[in-house]
Amino acid sequence: MPQTLTPELDQKAISLIRGFAMDAPLKAKSGHQGTAMALAPLAHVLFSRVMRHNPADPHWPDRDRFILSNGHASILQYSMLYLAGYGLELDDIEAFRQWGSATPGHPEVHHTAGVEVTTGPLGQGFANAVGMALAERHLRGQFGAEAMQHHTFVIAGDGCFMEGVSHEAASLAGHQRLGNLVCIYDDNHITIDGDTALAYSDDVGKRFEAYGWHVEHLGEVADDADALEAGLRRAMAVGDRPSLLILRSHIAAPSPDLTDDHRAHGNPFTPEQISRTKAVMGIPDEPFWAPAALVQTYRDHCAARGAQAQAEWQERFDAAGVDQVVWDACWGATGVPGWLDALPTFAQGESIATRVAIEKAFNASLDTVPGLVAGAADLTGNTGTKLAGQSPATPNTPAGRQVYYGIREHGMGSAMVGMALHGGVLPAGGTFFVFLDYMRPPVRLAALSGAKVIFVFTHDSVGVGEDGPTHQPVEHIATLRAIPQLQVIRPADANETVAAWRAAVEHDGPTALVLSRQNITVCTDGSAVVTGAGVVLAAAAPAVVLVATGSEVSLCVEAAGQLAAAGVAASVVSMPSWDRFLAQPVEYQRSLFPTGVPVLSVEAAVTFGWARFADESIGIDRFGASAPGNVVMDELGINIAHVVARATALASTKG
Repeated sequence: MPQTLTPELDQKAISLIRGFAMDAPLKAKSGHQGTAMALAPLAHVLFSRVMRHNPADPHWPDRDRFILSNGHASILQYSMLYLAGYGLELDDIEAFRQWGSATPGHPEVHHTAGVEVTTGPLGQGFANAVGMALAERHLRGQFGAEAMQHHTFVIAGDGCFMEGVSHEAASLAGHQRLGNLVCIYDDNHITIDGDTALAYSDDVGKRFEAYGWHVEHLGEVADDADALEAGLRRAMAVGDRPSLLILRSHIAAPSPDLTDDHRAHGNPFTPEQISRTKAVMGIPDEPFWAPAALVQTYRDHCAARGAQAQAEWQERFDAAGVDQVVWDACWGATGVPGWLDALPTFAQGESIATRVAIEKAFNASLDTVPGLVAGAADLTGNTGTKLAGQSPATPNTPAGRQVYYGIREHGMGSAMVGMALHGGVLPAGGTFFVFLDYMRPPVRLAALSGAKVIFVFTHDSVGVGEDGPTHQPVEHIATLRAIPQLQVIRPADANETVAAWRAAVEHDGPTALVLSRQNITVCTDGSAVVTGAGVVLAAAAPAVVLVATGSEVSLCVEAAGQLAAAGVAASVVSMPSWDRFLAQPVEYQRSLFPTGVPVLSVEAAVTFGWARFADESIGIDRFGASAPGNVVMDELGINIAHVVARATALASTKG
């Protein structure tokens, strides 16, 4: 490896980072400089000495991953990406937090080269890091250490560890003994409100020891580059447990005015405070000080280290004899050529729950979608995420494709986002739909990040039955449909479920599959999923259109038969995916809902949103009840008689 930078250049680089940390928020009149200033030496050591990364190829598969979980300190990461040569230039740093800039207020994956995950909501990045470590270990088990062996480094603060998701994720990481995960805890004793003692007295070290982590108190070495490097390398050598390095830092150091002051967290310094701090550091009192020679030397250093590390990996990879077709399918999160041929089909009239159908689709794809890794929040058999004949993911079976997340919906969702953004795996995770409430943050961030995750939500309506309103998610599908960039599919039957699985694999982003507990009569060929909606029962001159999703489609087919017998022609449209339907040409949309023909929607959920498609709606605009599922459905009006009566009345309005 190339030699480390000289101590003089080390200090200049750290001062540059601290200068940017003050100057960028001042110019933006917004930002968080204190943490970035305190952690400048740590970031410098990670990027210039410890991590295996190549600025010339930010997506090199076996690079070390870096996550800034306390993403409000984004200027720290941008400063490092600028110095290391990832494509950010001084104009980008000066455009911090401005419209269209490459340096937004919090790091955003796919927006800025070198950013691995989108962070900001505290604790999410830490949990993403657990997922990244899981993905790396799985791939190492699948392809061998010659093809995959790296670390995930995450910086987290008090806010990350106060958030509940950190408890779930840390517990999972400790149980899985993820020795490839190193977390540096920025123990600065500061939150926005003031000293952490106002609300926080946890012994974080003991907490993580109880989870099974290796814990080391680094102490007062936040400004000692050599001590930081030594601590990081000791953690990397542990091997059989994740490591937490507790670093006692001082927010805003070395400011003579605001070191250890909570005001330094989110209030830009005044010009005078910046001047005094730069005097302490011994650098010119000028904005965005960045000597060209220093920057070029730093970039040359990182480029040489990165090129050598990647070349050494490439040599090992080439000698490993990896199956390139399988490798490419894993990293594309897709199937090998011909994978669709293995998918099952179901006969019309067959009765099967869609949660059962998805399990059949998963198992039919085990050999052809090699990146598929599935699990659930203690509901593996209940949610169709049980993979036949697959080992659990454990330290002893790292290539196991069955992940037991435990009762940790929030941690599971966040870990899956990290797994997807790491690459090489296609994570699918299941829980009951009502528990979306426990994992909504990672669902939103998956959509924001374009993370290819399959969220499997079952027990999708009041058909859950006796568990009652606490477990009957009448409002949840409306909330999912409101999330931009999230593909939401509620299939009508088993054939649409298989088509939904195909759509999820082919989609470049997250998918939520909303599935039934109860058996549903197969009544479609699955084609409606392709366009988001399609006619499953046509009428030559319909007097009314019945549009439905999920289990209510087969109900509408039966109702249409009764309507026809009474002389009312009704066509039935299955609309498994609003977002896919709305992406179709207007002409196609209008073909399903002819002008002048009234439309009645039927869905065992709140009617919110259906007014954009339907003239009237049958739904459940109240919470459910405890009783057998068919009884609850019937009592709440999700039945044939109600559909026939409402459709007949609506058809009579056709003029």
